[in-house]
Amino acid sequence: MQDVLLSNEPTIRLILFFSLFALFGASEALAPRRPRSIARWYRWLNNFLIVALDSLVLRLFFPVAAVGFALYVEDNGWGLFNILHLTRAAAILLSIVLLDLTIYAQHVGFHKISFFWSFHRMHHADLDLDVTSGFRFHPGEIIFSMAIKFAAIAVLGAPPVAILLFELILASSSLFNHSNIRFSLRTDAFLRWFVVTPDMHRVHHSAVRKETDSNFSFSVPWWDYLFGTYCAQPAAGHDAMRIGLENFRSESDLRFDRMLVQPFIDPGTVGSKRSD
Repeated sequence: MQDVLLSNEPTIRLILFFSLFALFGASEALAPRRPRSIARWYRWLNNFLIVALDSLVLRLFFPVAAVGFALYVEDNGWGLFNILHLTRAAAILLSIVLLDLTIYAQHVGFHKISFFWSFHRMHHADLDLDVTSGFRFHPGEIIFSMAIKFAAIAVLGAPPVAILLFELILASSSLFNHSNIRFSLRTDAFLRWFVVTPDMHRVHHSAVRKETDSNFSFSVPWWDYLFGTYCAQPAAGHDAMRIGLENFRSESDLRFDRMLVQPFIDPGTVGSKRSD
């Protein structure tokens, strides 16, 4: 099974991405949580241009993808799990859990450290949230994130199949929790025991600093519960809350070229211009 998964990695990624994008995109069109403030075509065009550039940047800076690097790590016997000689199942499960914790810690760091926030804030400057927001990240942030992921793989000695499964889970979660899908309060409350829901993650995209600096989890919500960074609801309610950043509220800030230069505009201190 592992060999089949790894040998078909690109195909699996593409099928999953387009299937979930179509599913969540159709769902938010049929049952939207919030009305749009910006024309869909305008945001989607620019968000997809960012995705295309991110893909090119990854190819240039990381010719070997994360799964390929994990294969190299495994062949050389690097990392904690290779030293401990854990069973394959235990190594896969622990790798997924610890990598998810790593992404949580990285996310917190990208908010707290001024240099990283200057790149990450482009993701937060989107004025609407929908399924395309889940892959709207600055190329600089993509490079930093991949470097951190490579380091985690080397330290853990994570099996290649665990990396593939983790990346599929992470990508699926990002598409889901950024989507503009309406769930009943009861359904949302139930799902929050197991996954980060769109309502839970939307709080993280609030223009209010206290709410922006909460709900850092991507896949499972447990890290926010454990480390005290959970915020159940925005103070203004989901219908009235302002999404985005106070510095970047012009429609022109959503343009591809403006998104690329955003990290170099008013770098300042972390959250210096975010409202409290």
